[in-house]
Amino acid sequence: MRSHAHGGVGRVTAPTWTAPAPGAAAVSGPASAGAAASGVVPAVVTWGLLAAWAVHDAEELVTMPGWAGRAGPRLRRLFPGVPWERLDVSRAHTTVAIGLMGGAVAALSAAGARTGGRSPAFQAALTAFGLHGVVHLAQAAVPRGYTPGAVTAPLVVIPFTLWARRRLREAGVPAPPRGSSAVGALAVPLLLAGVHAAAHAVTRRRDRGGRPTSRPRDRWY
Repeated sequence: MRSHAHGGVGRVTAPTWTAPAPGAAAVSGPASAGAAASGVVPAVVTWGLLAAWAVHDAEELVTMPGWAGRAGPRLRRLFPGVPWERLDVSRAHTTVAIGLMGGAVAALSAAGARTGGRSPAFQAALTAFGLHGVVHLAQAAVPRGYTPGAVTAPLVVIPFTLWARRRLREAGVPAPPRGSSAVGALAVPLLLAGVHAAAHAVTRRRDRGGRPTSRPRDRWY
């Protein structure tokens, strides 16, 4: 605002304002700090995948060994043509399989942490983890009873996946291409088959070595 004197009379001019150049930052202070902070993906999102998986598989480690044998009568009534006795696994088999899977999940979580959640492999694993929880619910609904992993699927797996996805969106992390999510979903059965095959090979060598193993024998195939 400027004042000019002319003939003894003061004249006041209106203040002028210049628009900022396109692309220039127009926000400062707490609002801009909050916007910048939203671009940071916290470790609880990326390493949280490993933590949520550990909670879920701890349930499976406790309940999976011998489950098919215990639930055999009910399962045979519902699905008489399925050889349920061949799907039973020992605690040694379960422990080895979960350990191998844990290594894979740890590597995927590390990839997410290194890239701020932008790793396609991490994002595909996150999607597959959520779908895995949905499969657990379906597995429990079909035989109308408990199946290993059915408790933590709705309490940990699915809620964590939805929460992590929301945090990634809030941080401005682009969603993965649809193709990568489909690939991740298809890779889960292959990865599970691989870790179970490796666990079977390891526990079978232990049997041949004469060391005692828990019952039942591994007959997942």
